[in-house]
Amino acid sequence: MIGRFFARILAGLLVGCVLGTFGVAFAVWKVARDTDTHHADSIVVLGAAQYDGEPSPVFQWRLQHALDLWRDGYADTIVTVGGNQAGDVYTEASAGKKWLVEEGGVPEDAVIAVESGTNTLTSAEALVPVYEEHGLDDAIVVTDPPHTLRAMTMISDQGITTYGSPTRAGPAVQTRETQLKYIVRETGALLYYGLFGGSPETGMAV
Repeated sequence: MIGRFFARILAGLLVGCVLGTFGVAFAVWKVARDTDTHHADSIVVLGAAQYDGEPSPVFQWRLQHALDLWRDGYADTIVTVGGNQAGDVYTEASAGKKWLVEEGGVPEDAVIAVESGTNTLTSAEALVPVYEEHGLDDAIVVTDPPHTLRAMTMISDQGITTYGSPTRAGPAVQTRETQLKYIVRETGALLYYGLFGGSPETGMAV
C-alpha cells in the first residue's frame, strides 16, 4: 500500500512537471507571436554577435526592427545592450549604436549603448543604473520571437516595465524547424531561470 501511495505521488509529480513544461513552452510560443507595442521611454535591443563593429544578420534584424519603431515614434530613445568577447574591439552595444547612427540616421544622443552583459540576465541587470541615471521607466523589448518572453521577464524583474515587440524576419524565423529549436531552448532557459534564478547561457545575449 505504501509503495502504491508513493508511486502515485511520483506519477503525479511527473505529470505536473510535463504539464508545467508544456505550459511554459506555450507561453514562449504565444509571446513570440504577439506584438505588445506601446509608446514607451525607450526601445531596448538585446545584443547578438558582431564582427569588428558590424552586426551579425541576427543582430541587424533586431536593430532594423528597433529603427522602424523609433521612426514610427514609439520611443525617443533606443538602448543597445551587450558586452564583448575577449579580444573584441567593439561591444555588441557599441556595434549596435554605430549601425543605428551610421546606417539608420538616428542622432547619436538618441542611442544609449550599455556596454555590459554576457548573457540575457546580466544584460538586463546592466540596464538598471542606466535607467535610473536617465530617468527611464519602461521599454519596448526587441529581440527574436522565441527569446522575447525570457528577455521581458528578466528585464521586468529589474523593475522596468516591458512591452514585447519581436522581430518578424531574419535567420531566427526562417523555417519552422529553426523556430521550434529556439522555442525548446527558450523553454529550458526560462525554466532554469524560474528554478535557480540564473541563466544557463554561456555565450552572449542571443
